[in-house]
Amino acid sequence: MGSYIFCVICILHSLISSTCGSSIMFYLKELYVIGHGVETAQKLTGSTPHDQLLIQISNSFAGLLLFVVGFLLFMVAFVKDAEFQSFFAKGVCLYMYRWLCGGSFLREGLKIWLGIGLDRWLVIWLWRFLGYSFWFTLGGRSMIEPLKF
Repeated sequence: MGSYIFCVICILHSLISSTCGSSIMFYLKELYVIGHGVETAQKLTGSTPHDQLLIQISNSFAGLLLFVVGFLLFMVAFVKDAEFQSFFAKGVCLYMYRWLCGGSFLREGLKIWLGIGLDRWLVIWLWRFLGYSFWFTLGGRSMIEPLKF
C-alpha cells in the first residue's frame, strides 16, 4: 500500500511539474494574456528587444528546470526500495518545511502566509503522511507491504 501511494504521489507531482514547465517554456505569452490581459502582457514581456530576449531566456530556463524536476520525480516514482522511498519522503518534507518557513513567510509577512502558505502546508502534510507511513518498521520489514507488480 505504501509503495503504491508513493508512486501515485510522485507521478501526480511529476505531471504537474512537467505540465507547468512545458507551459512556461512554450506558452508563456498566451498565459500572460489569459491571466493579465493584452496590455499588461506586453509590459511583462519587456520594452526593448534586449529585455525581451533576457526575459524569454530566463523563463525558458525556469520552465526547463520545472520539466527536469518532473522527469526526475517520474523516475523516482518507480523505485521499489522502501528505504529509499522513506529517505526521499523525509528529504522532501524537510525541503518543503525549509521553503515554507525560510522563504516568503519571513520576508513578506502574514498576508502571504494566509494567501499562498496554505497550499504549501497541504503539500508538506501530504509528504509527511507518506514519510510516516514508511517510518514505522517492525523487525526490519515495513508494516505496510508494498505492491508487487
